[in-house]
Amino acid sequence: MTCPPARPLRLVQGVAVRLAAVSFAGGLVVAGLGAQSATTMNAYAERYITLVLQLGQHDADYVDAYYGPPELKKAADATKPPLADIDARAAALVADIERTVPVPAEELPRLRRQYVLRQLAALRARVSMLGGRKLSFDEESKALYDAVAPSHTGEEFEAVLAELDKRLPGSGSLLSRWEAFRSRFVIPRDRLDAVFKAAIDGCRARTLKQITLPEGESFTVEYVTNKSWSGYNWYQGNYRSLIQVNTDLPIYADRAIDLACHEGYPGHHVYNVLLEKHLVRDRNWIEFSVYPLFSPQSLIAEGTANYGIDVAFPRAERLEFERTVIFPAAGLDPSGAVAYYDALALVDRLSYAGNEAARRYLNGQIGAKAAADWLERYGLYSRPRAEQRVRFIDQYRSYVINYNLGKDMVARYLARQAAAGDSAARWRAFAQLLSSPRLPSGL
Repeated sequence: MTCPPARPLRLVQGVAVRLAAVSFAGGLVVAGLGAQSATTMNAYAERYITLVLQLGQHDADYVDAYYGPPELKKAADATKPPLADIDARAAALVADIERTVPVPAEELPRLRRQYVLRQLAALRARVSMLGGRKLSFDEESKALYDAVAPSHTGEEFEAVLAELDKRLPGSGSLLSRWEAFRSRFVIPRDRLDAVFKAAIDGCRARTLKQITLPEGESFTVEYVTNKSWSGYNWYQGNYRSLIQVNTDLPIYADRAIDLACHEGYPGHHVYNVLLEKHLVRDRNWIEFSVYPLFSPQSLIAEGTANYGIDVAFPRAERLEFERTVIFPAAGLDPSGAVAYYDALALVDRLSYAGNEAARRYLNGQIGAKAAADWLERYGLYSRPRAEQRVRFIDQYRSYVINYNLGKDMVARYLARQAAAGDSAARWRAFAQLLSSPRLPSGL
């Protein structure tokens, strides 16, 4: 899905047919993890997949993608076990892994073991929530996404709003002036497809210079309406994705690169392609052929997708691409690009206001209207976008932290892996993170 103010798109790829021909239950021997333990983990992976798919029968949003063995899905769909049974089987699987699979010395197998255990803990938390357990916003995000977002007061955003107020002189509220200024950069509906294609081409070209992707990878873009998110990436396997862009509200020039990078290159599409190539196909780790949305994997997915925008397009290069490619494709005057992006940089510093609206709303401190009011005042959301965001929070709850907190965590992690200014090293570290089962707490 897409980051605030729009929900990121999720690319879906169709790999089921090819994967069905692969021997998923084989005893792959991995250095640092004996043949017996590797085979045991592969068997446990099948149990994990079954649990995720069966929980998906209770929660329509839970399974974001599945392209693994069709016989596992067929078996999982044959029954709908009660939530208590799913929880008990998840607890038993955790105990079996901890008892029979020693902690491997080699990093990737060790990360694999940690990943499955933490994903199972998140699954159990989701089961408890569906069963009626009430968690605070921070308790929920920790249980599901392995992270807690920092808290902020309204006063902390006032300094940014004051600075933006100076940038946008005139009469009326700051929000009305921001909306009037931003309206100059709306992509006309009849140019949307051409603009997105140009953005995708630019993002893909930059990514392919740095990351080797499997032959035949691709995605399709669809335009949809009546969604709580702005974009979604449905990964279908076989190195292919479906990206849906919500056109309910105006789409601004900056969203073209944001969505193309976030949902496509080097974001969700590349993330899923690399997991499929390096973990599912090369290593036979089939647990990565299923993606439970409400899990720690989502913070990595959304955080890398958001930070990937900056990796692909550092500010100066992005401004040049906007002026020479995106703005002309949209029929917009490129002379306003610098002022627009200067203002956007300030507005981006308000992103955690969205987390605060969700925290207060889900904790029962404010109602839906007050949450929208907060987003208007401190996040500079238009009223329609604020109401759309509240609908998103109703549906996805603490998932909102994965965009900004996830991006910040990924940025700090990569800063430790690559020296400042070393773009090639940053790309290498970024690709390595996309190809690994690292958890948020491992960042």
